[in-house]
Amino acid sequence: MPRKDWKPYRLNQLGFVGRGRSRSRPRNNPALYGGAYPLFETGDIKSADLYLSEPKKTYNENGLAQSKLWDPGTLCITIAANIAETAILKVRACFPDSVVGFIADSEKADVRFVKYYIDFIKLQMQNISRGTTQDNLSVEKLLSFDFFTPVLETQRKIAAVLSAYDDLIENNTRRIKILEDMAQAIYREWFVNFRFPGHEQVKLVESELGLIPEGWEVKVLGDIAESVRRNVNPSDVNQDMPYIGLEHLPRKSIALSNWDVVDSINSSKLAFKKGEILFGKIRPYFHKVSVAPLDGICSSDTIVIRPKTPDCFAITLACVSSEHFVEYATATSQGTKMPRADWKVLVKYPVGIPPKSIAQRFSALVQDVVTQIHNLIFRNRNLRQTRDLLLPKLISGEIDVSDLDIAVD
Repeated sequence: MPRKDWKPYRLNQLGFVGRGRSRSRPRNNPALYGGAYPLFETGDIKSADLYLSEPKKTYNENGLAQSKLWDPGTLCITIAANIAETAILKVRACFPDSVVGFIADSEKADVRFVKYYIDFIKLQMQNISRGTTQDNLSVEKLLSFDFFTPVLETQRKIAAVLSAYDDLIENNTRRIKILEDMAQAIYREWFVNFRFPGHEQVKLVESELGLIPEGWEVKVLGDIAESVRRNVNPSDVNQDMPYIGLEHLPRKSIALSNWDVVDSINSSKLAFKKGEILFGKIRPYFHKVSVAPLDGICSSDTIVIRPKTPDCFAITLACVSSEHFVEYATATSQGTKMPRADWKVLVKYPVGIPPKSIAQRFSALVQDVVTQIHNLIFRNRNLRQTRDLLLPKLISGEIDVSDLDIAVD
């Protein structure tokens, strides 16, 4: 229950509420995309913690003409597909009509407080959004909720405490991205451009892959890695065992940071070990590859890949996460309704293998990057857990911060 001195307001009494705009149908019209205007969709908002700054898509002038730009500081609230997910724009951006924008009245509300309040009542919003065909929150339903709100200074103090955790999470996420970019840059330099340490003294020779450095070998994926299939008996599943489904595997990133826990299973699953590579074998998921940060179980539509030697870890990871390998998996997948990759075919994928000294040095570099990424992933999970424990106590006023000396922005 909120404190008695907190007053109830509807969202449109705390600021401006408006729906995003996307007039074009179908929305995936390629003529709309590839310009200078950031576009954030419901999936982007769901995967964000506090802020939206790096869009996966952009509109061009045609896209902007059928949409609208919103200013930084706008709170994005999803009302379809992913219900009541929220994040704040850090850049001017567009979003579709499946998202509502909220601009706080600077004399009445702190936008971060409102964001956290929606997080607090998210389940209630999702419950009233259940539909027979598709869940939908609607602006009318959104405006039916009371926001029990303290004075602005207290709002800012509550927001400052909670956003401190999100700021740390954002910094760690940025570090993860830098580490991934660094590993990819090293791979391109050494294995694509062949500018590895000592390359000046090595000439290029013809091979079935084209020109490769002298002393390198052309092998196939099956020579350096194997698929490990550990079928899980439902009776052997322990309570709170980590579960990674295809939906948890990140796109074009080895930083697997989300997973669920299960206490029972009703379909076939596979076990994996920390450090093994997970590859989604259904065609829409071929671009999803990651390194397991812990032991657990996964969907049987995942290929669990284990390098045959430690020296081959980085080469295997770089190979199966490359665009060319995704194209190969797509071209050789089998099935009509839901094409699947076949490991017996994937093992034939050709791979350029350097001398052992280069392979060892590359694996050491990439393994160190993966270790740092995993450490940051667990730090972020701990930060989120702490934030989520504090959130209801602060938003309800159970923990009173009004008299505390807390720096606010």
